[in-house]
Amino acid sequence: MQRHLLRRRALLASAGLAAAAPALAACGPDITSGDDSGESNILKAPDKREGEITIWDRSGDLFEVFEGVIADFNAVYPDIKVNHVAVDIDAKLQNTLITGADVPDGVFLDDAKIGGYTDYLWDLSEVLAPYAGDIAQQKIDVNTVDGAIYGVPYDLNPGLLFYNATALEAAGVDAAAIETYDDLLEAARQYKAAVPDAGPIHLEQSAFLGQLQLEMYANQLGTSIADADGQLRLDSPEYLRILEFLDTVRTEGLGTRAEYLTPTDVAEMDNGNQVFYPWAIWFSFAPQQMLTETSGDWRAMPLPAWDADGARSGAMGGSSFVLPKDGANADLAWLFYEFLMFDEVGYTAVWGPNDTYPTGLNTSIPAYEPAADPAAPLFEPVEALGGQDLWAVATEAGAQIPGGTPTPSWWDGAVDYLGNDIQRMLDGDMTPEEVIDSSTEQIQTNLVDRQ
Repeated sequence: MQRHLLRRRALLASAGLAAAAPALAACGPDITSGDDSGESNILKAPDKREGEITIWDRSGDLFEVFEGVIADFNAVYPDIKVNHVAVDIDAKLQNTLITGADVPDGVFLDDAKIGGYTDYLWDLSEVLAPYAGDIAQQKIDVNTVDGAIYGVPYDLNPGLLFYNATALEAAGVDAAAIETYDDLLEAARQYKAAVPDAGPIHLEQSAFLGQLQLEMYANQLGTSIADADGQLRLDSPEYLRILEFLDTVRTEGLGTRAEYLTPTDVAEMDNGNQVFYPWAIWFSFAPQQMLTETSGDWRAMPLPAWDADGARSGAMGGSSFVLPKDGANADLAWLFYEFLMFDEVGYTAVWGPNDTYPTGLNTSIPAYEPAADPAAPLFEPVEALGGQDLWAVATEAGAQIPGGTPTPSWWDGAVDYLGNDIQRMLDGDMTPEEVIDSSTEQIQTNLVDRQ
């Protein structure tokens, strides 16, 4: 669990590579081959079933999970040797793709970074076609650029509302009554009336994570910072509504301002002051690993809806597998990822009980909908959530996530403007309208127009 925590926090804190991606795409060598139709850029299923592939993954818990599936893969494909390598992908991938030397056949990559590498990746539309109709639409959308799909979707990270059920019950607050964000505000007011020192709702203090959470809320409302063509659309009623909600939490004293799972954040949860945490499913390791006083008291439900009958979840982060065009056996690497994500033996080995996660990998759910069957859980109930069936909650929420758009290559760069302006608003120095006006102007001028 500690390895998982460190990997997640390192992954989310890294911003340099994606910020550099526009330069990579703009000035990297032209490795496209074939005619102008683009047909040569479309990966084909291999005719052969033998050879050697090199797969890059980050070191840590998921590396160990994927490593454990290789024997199952070789039971089906005994003549494909898998060289599974732990790599600092953010440090190595850019130069490797530019030089074209020792390029791996497959790479685990954040969805937010795929848009910056499309010139170097195979279009997977043809090999994914048999499965695309059964993949969460949001994951197809974030991997699609100009009509081509560049990633094999891995995880779905539905937003959930985590809450301290024990503390709420003691304060006489009915968590089951929370269906909308207005209901959440009312529940927070009730809790604060009972516990005056409380700041019931988490307010994220990291500029990067605050922007990522904002995009979760926006996805719920069917929008995102950029449209499918990469054009900025921050100036909208949806973003204003989200920022006004956050500003209300601040102005009414209903929030705890802290950076995700820092000592202050953990302490405010363990002392009962912070009892509502709207976050991705991967928050679930906090009660399993970080909370010492309130582990077992927390539960999860789908996010509140912005409007009655609205979507009860939005995506927050995610990763996929990409196949570089200069990989010697990328077509064979496709067979590995096909097995991993779309074969029942493969995805059961990933999310089910294994040596790394004895009760199953419970910090995400599969993006492949047949694997995310609410009636066929892959991981077990979570003891630190009071034995709750998190699988049922997460798959219900995941099914409600609206579609999306590719993450623009300038997204990380926008943190210098939007992420920081959100923090200024939470400091009381900007209004929601000023955040939108200032961030829109700076992102458009300094990022979008310079591409």
